[in-house]
Amino acid sequence: MHRTVFAATLLLGCVLATARAGAGEANPLGARAPRPEPVARILFRLRAPAAVEPSALAPGESLRPVAERLREVGGRTGVSLRLAYSLTGDIHVARLLVTEQGAELAATLAALRADPAIEYADPDTRRHPHSGPVTPNDPLFAPTAGGATGQWYLGAPTTTPSGVSLAAVNAVGAWSTATGSSGIVIADLDTGVRFEHPDLGRAEAGGKLLPGYDFIGADGGAGGTTFVTANDGDGRDADASDPGDWVTSGDLTNSFLTNCSAGNSSWHGTRTAGILGARTNNGLGIAGIAWDSWILPARVLGKCGGYDSDILAAMLWSAGIAVGGLPANPYPARVLNMSFGSAGACSAGSGGYQDVIRQLAARGAVVIVSAGNEGGPVDSPANCPGAIAVTGVRHIGTKVGYANLGPEVALAAPAGNCVNAGGACLFSIDTTTNLGTTSPGTSSYTDQFNINIGTSFSAPIVAGIAALMLSTNANLNAAQLKSRLAASARAFPVVATDDTGAPLPMCVVPTAGATEAFECNCTRATCGAGLADAQAAVAEAQRPIAAVAVPLATQPGQSLALDAGGSAAACSHTIASYAWAILPGSTAPGTPALTSLTGPSTSLDAPTSGTVGVQLTVTDEDGRIDVATVEVTSTQASTAAPASAGTHACPVAIPPPVATTPTPAPAAGGGGGGGSLDPSLLAMLAVLLSTLRRRRRERPAAASASG
Repeated sequence: MHRTVFAATLLLGCVLATARAGAGEANPLGARAPRPEPVARILFRLRAPAAVEPSALAPGESLRPVAERLREVGGRTGVSLRLAYSLTGDIHVARLLVTEQGAELAATLAALRADPAIEYADPDTRRHPHSGPVTPNDPLFAPTAGGATGQWYLGAPTTTPSGVSLAAVNAVGAWSTATGSSGIVIADLDTGVRFEHPDLGRAEAGGKLLPGYDFIGADGGAGGTTFVTANDGDGRDADASDPGDWVTSGDLTNSFLTNCSAGNSSWHGTRTAGILGARTNNGLGIAGIAWDSWILPARVLGKCGGYDSDILAAMLWSAGIAVGGLPANPYPARVLNMSFGSAGACSAGSGGYQDVIRQLAARGAVVIVSAGNEGGPVDSPANCPGAIAVTGVRHIGTKVGYANLGPEVALAAPAGNCVNAGGACLFSIDTTTNLGTTSPGTSSYTDQFNINIGTSFSAPIVAGIAALMLSTNANLNAAQLKSRLAASARAFPVVATDDTGAPLPMCVVPTAGATEAFECNCTRATCGAGLADAQAAVAEAQRPIAAVAVPLATQPGQSLALDAGGSAAACSHTIASYAWAILPGSTAPGTPALTSLTGPSTSLDAPTSGTVGVQLTVTDEDGRIDVATVEVTSTQASTAAPASAGTHACPVAIPPPVATTPTPAPAAGGGGGGGSLDPSLLAMLAVLLSTLRRRRRERPAAASASG
């Protein structure tokens, strides 16, 4: 059985360099433009009566009541409105008897403005604050423009080469539109989690973590009773808490651990979970990317990693697919984060991953995997077809030396880097963790001294963005989500020199087995489509989905129907129009014709030979579009578009579970343990934050982390 291990962290020895943030005034990014709203009132001004009644006026005629004159305007224009009140003697507010918007409102305004008694008429429109990006109140969030403090990787990127956070993913911009949805579940396949962490917590106690499951079975032994990897004394069970994955030098004599390295517990799953969706805007700790989405812990990694069989079972179960011997998952995930892997091609012993990823895609679930940290080719299963492989970049957008790269990578996200050789690691990825060296200890956070770097943390950044996208448009399938992530990515910068002043080369695709752990300028062939951008990704998700149902077969000259009625808009939006067109370059004889150019369906005669290209454009009420094409021959019509975009008008909120929490196990050795969020932890956190602030001022002797 092939054993998969999580992508290990590398603490790079970097040359101390200084970086200055780009200067410039603060320009808050405005919230998205307000949606058109129904109008119930009209602001108007009446002209002098002479414009209406050219004959001589009787004394006092100009003071004829406004309401009476407004009734006359209504009689001439056919608009039903009544005087509400007057702002001044000249400016008044009228109430429409029926609220209007869109074309209907435009026609009403045109009629009023054309009347000789009206000087002007405008809708009584709502105005909105020019708000900037949504900034949570979590005290350890605090990214500064171009700075390296707090969760710098979630801030807005700087726009000049002299800036120091070009790779930041602009989650603050995305949060103005989407903060996640409780209808979108993110499965975190990892070492399990510490449920008692105050910034995570069990869902039934007001936290973010669903009960999850422990998939680590027996390593072997007589009757399958050896549980070395599990490290909790038993096999698969409903306790997904992390008992620790430490390995001692004595453990290396165990036949199941001979290829491992000694080290302290990583709390890897707790770290990735915090990035995905720590409790946010709660005045505590850090911010997660998907504020309002649930996290489903699936424990698949223990001492020395985990087995493919356990991982594949967890992938199926997490997406709601039945697995023999396991209870049904009541909270199927749409996003799976997998921050682990090992060297080798997907086809070499990883056929199971390809099969399972296909099954998950059919369920609408997307699999996001870290590329690995060896500075060589992309690890498996990140290199499997259908997976979204994520590599890591430095704060300035260049590939961080340890990150794997190659054509299988979909896009890149911050992985953490230190810049300097000693002292604080300036660009660590701050997240939730535990301070226990073996069994669980105090809940805590990573920072510039308790550092956290690796592509393991690039992947959950992208997985959190994917959850934001699905909360905006739940109908996106796996392929569409991957495509729109790529379309929204920012171009890689080209940096002339590294921190030492040496010329910085362009990245190249590494050969199999090669290790090329150095910084380089990313290209699309090596680091994917670009730098992950949360705000742009959410905007891409808001576009509608063009769907076309086509007949299975046809005959030359036969009328062939194309139906776009299955197209769908994003949450809270509607399809406003359809447009059909014949594409240039048709090789069919004659001039193809469509029976309709604007309806949800159309038809054309199949050609006797050659091909005809048909393009469908669907547009929502805010002008966002999606395009699909159909190729028609004499015998068939084919398209890459789905026949139907789905039935999710918006994600349905999932209520928090009410299951009984597992009984905490002994600290040394027994079950995974855990426990619900306790109010007394709030007091503990206050002490913890004070300790963290003090540690930031101290120079530690050493630092290490997992990634």
